[in-house]
Amino acid sequence: MLFRQLFDRDTSTYTYLLADQATGEAIIIDPVDTQLERDIQLIRELGLRLSYAFDTHVHADHITATGALRERLGCTSGVSKHGNVACADLQLAEADQFRFGRHEIRVLETPGHTDGCLSFVCESRVMTGDALLIRGCGRTDFQQGDAGTLYDSISNKLFTMPADTLVYPGHDYKGMTCTTIGEEKQWNPRMNLAKDEFITFMQQLDLADPKRIHEAVPANLACGKT
Repeated sequence: MLFRQLFDRDTSTYTYLLADQATGEAIIIDPVDTQLERDIQLIRELGLRLSYAFDTHVHADHITATGALRERLGCTSGVSKHGNVACADLQLAEADQFRFGRHEIRVLETPGHTDGCLSFVCESRVMTGDALLIRGCGRTDFQQGDAGTLYDSISNKLFTMPADTLVYPGHDYKGMTCTTIGEEKQWNPRMNLAKDEFITFMQQLDLADPKRIHEAVPANLACGKT
């Protein structure tokens, strides 16, 4: 399987491209509008056919390129059924599965950062969006965020996966690219708290709003159209 991790420096966002090398069928996860031409060029250079463009959630820090990729490449777009994105082709839910060539990707609902957060499992990898980050987790102070729900999503769902499962997050701000479930169970300081301690910790965070939240959220509810 072809697997590429792509980076948007302005928002520290990771985009993931997965493809079957025999058939050329591909899936892209969390594409960023300002990287549209880069991603299309790579897809064409690798001789791929983009079948699906999925978002892990309705982003608040950047505008999705799923709608633009659908228009340009004819792929099928998808986001959580809880994301209120009516323009998406697919309303994704727990245990949905999609084939691309000989490979399959499976949907996990991992809410808490937002109501509609998804993770995507493919073989030994899980793309966790803003639910589980490397030694951290997504914030829970806007877009229907709920610290207790996020704690349960990580503890009762993601942390039940095999310890050697590779974790690819939606963002990283310290130059890290990948972790494992086992590492995070041992070394993630937030997830080593008891649930009530985690909720208190998340409630006490005093974070500035994402710079583009007032532009990005409405655009992403419209599949990236501004």
